[in-house]
Amino acid sequence: MAHTDDGHAHSHSHAHSHSAFDNDKDALAAIEEHHTHMLHRVTALSDALIAAVAGGDGGTAYDEHANLVAWCEDELIPHAVAEEGPLYGPARETPEGRLLVEGMLLDHRTIIGLVEELRPAEGARAAALGLVITRAFALHLRKENELLFPYIARNPDLSLAKAVAGLEEVVGQ
Repeated sequence: MAHTDDGHAHSHSHAHSHSAFDNDKDALAAIEEHHTHMLHRVTALSDALIAAVAGGDGGTAYDEHANLVAWCEDELIPHAVAEEGPLYGPARETPEGRLLVEGMLLDHRTIIGLVEELRPAEGARAAALGLVITRAFALHLRKENELLFPYIARNPDLSLAKAVAGLEEVVGQ
């Protein structure tokens, strides 16, 4: 976890370099764009690992595994951790949002656990875990984009724009 904390602290130092969003619509668009970019990247990394393993190229498989693990440690886990406080916290305090946020946090713990399993994995197991991480992340993003973020945006007591202000890990800016 020290690596995660270092990555998070590093990203936080850049967080003050961009301005807050004017409204929830702009914030949601930025989050969704960043999520799309992240999903494309993890899919490409996972596909490259699967292809290397399927092709029997041990050296390339080793490199692609290292690339996927590094991306998960540098991008995916810090993104998840950054969401948990300012983005999930206020929604978790509402009766309607509590169970949804609990489910989102369970997704985070599951994905982080899969990354822990991926680190020492080799061959077909590593390729399978890469695919599982990709699919779990895709499902998690759908829940955020289609359930949680619209809930936050339509709740007058919550602000998506305020929640993501300064969170480079969440909006990718």
